[in-house]
Amino acid sequence: MKTDRILIAGITACLTVFSVAAKKPVTGNFHFNADGKFKIMQVTDTHIIWDSPHSQETVVMLQQTLDAEKPDLVIFTGDVVTGKPYRKGLDMVIEPVISRQIPWALVFGNHDDEQDLSRKELAELLQGYPFFAGKMKKIKNVTGYGNYVLEVRGHGSNRTKALLYCMDSHAYSTLKPVVDGYGWFAFDQVEWYRRTSDKYTSANGGQPLPALAFFHIPLPEYRLASREGTVRVGARLEDECAPDVNSGMFLAMLEKGDVTGTFVGHDHVNDYVLNYHGIALAYGRFSGSKTTYTQLKNGVRLVELTEDRHGFDTWVRLNESVVIEKTCVPDDF
Repeated sequence: MKTDRILIAGITACLTVFSVAAKKPVTGNFHFNADGKFKIMQVTDTHIIWDSPHSQETVVMLQQTLDAEKPDLVIFTGDVVTGKPYRKGLDMVIEPVISRQIPWALVFGNHDDEQDLSRKELAELLQGYPFFAGKMKKIKNVTGYGNYVLEVRGHGSNRTKALLYCMDSHAYSTLKPVVDGYGWFAFDQVEWYRRTSDKYTSANGGQPLPALAFFHIPLPEYRLASREGTVRVGARLEDECAPDVNSGMFLAMLEKGDVTGTFVGHDHVNDYVLNYHGIALAYGRFSGSKTTYTQLKNGVRLVELTEDRHGFDTWVRLNESVVIEKTCVPDDF
């Protein structure tokens, strides 16, 4: 009986996705609202298996948190679906977002292309979804799929006021057996970020625009900061599963001066925020269920930007009524 309910929920999700798609085109124009605010919901590591009753718990949590927060944009930071067929799992997890007509974006995790579709096929699939604001087309001479920037413009204007970098942090080491573990940003991605940052800074009269970055695997600096005992807000219940080599993305962000915070997933029982050399290194809250390992109640991270301010407010929401770990960056550090 429970399995039947899950199957019906999956079918309903697919029908909702396609019916909304017929009514509303994809949108990607973002503006600060009349109060000068722009709110992002980070959803990470949902690990959806479309016919698992546990995954339905994730859908319910998303319904509750979306209704409570009403974000301007939802960003999925990887490991979205971990069961075949990927398409059915994706339809299931994005139905709460699409049915509320909220724009959404996505970056890949290390497990997304381990099902029945390659990264290239996933990128092509995503572009056909309603309200998908991402830009998954591969950039010439840049490694990976899903390296792009979303602009947030001023209230009532077309002037870009903030940037959201979304990047493919890959999966596993490409240098085994010499280097084991997880993947890292390629040098060409670091150069792509540098060029892109320079372009926006130049267009803004030489002043870096406030920016955030979203990807799946934490930078090595997450591990370094924790080992140095840097003050943090939130849980750290496992060692950071960062790559064992450092290709310089954090240093590039320091030098360019635009990124005020990075937001990752990957480590299911970490949800902290800390400030390392002026950049907030943050985890999202694990959003999945018992289809994978976890010790934390699932939830989402909210990030709220304020127009013309370098910094942001962030908090974790567990359901319609529970909010924890409210943090103002950089003031609280």
